[in-house]
Amino acid sequence: MNQKELASKIDHTLLKPEATSDQIDSLCEEAAKYKFASVCINPWWVARAAEKLKGSGVIVCTVVGFPLGASTPETKAFETKDAIRNGAGEIDMVMNIGAFKSGDLDTVRRDIQAVVEAAADVPVKVILETGLLSSDEIRVASERAKAAGAQFVKTSTGFGYGGATEEAVRLMRETVGPDMGVKASGGIRDRATGEKMINAGANRLGASASVAIVTGGEGTDAY
Repeated sequence: MNQKELASKIDHTLLKPEATSDQIDSLCEEAAKYKFASVCINPWWVARAAEKLKGSGVIVCTVVGFPLGASTPETKAFETKDAIRNGAGEIDMVMNIGAFKSGDLDTVRRDIQAVVEAAADVPVKVILETGLLSSDEIRVASERAKAAGAQFVKTSTGFGYGGATEEAVRLMRETVGPDMGVKASGGIRDRATGEKMINAGANRLGASASVAIVTGGEGTDAY
């Protein structure tokens, strides 16, 4: 896989609460230079990034219900609509993990559907936080995300609880089949790790070490 192909699979990510406007601008400049799939940023920065990336072909991705997933479906739907009005072209939402662990799969479905419906034609990725789930739970959560109409399942927020693993990615891919997206995120700091995730079934990577990944270096993956 050449640099261009690899870059096209990466969401260049900066979700730190202390991220500054200058850092967001640099993130966008790097994304435009290397032709990453998107920048993944907090909602406050969406309008700024959309303006910076206009005409670049790079999507602005933002997060909803982040990082805990514990807000209501109505709140997540509002966040989604607001983000899209501001220029977001992809939505990464956190599943209601507490409801899922409680066995309340109806709430999990309604939660995801609320975001999918609010997003309309904008793709939605559902963050499962796989480090908190067993293999069986990863399978069930992936099934629910697919049934609710999401376009991707995603491993992790990158905010603790473990990052992406080949085992989780492979299980997610086996569960959702060949046509739905799988995003691996958390702990991907170099090209070798990124390629392992792709070989396991991921067709999108989330990383803050994106430049190091595509240039063959090694970086930190601190969101």
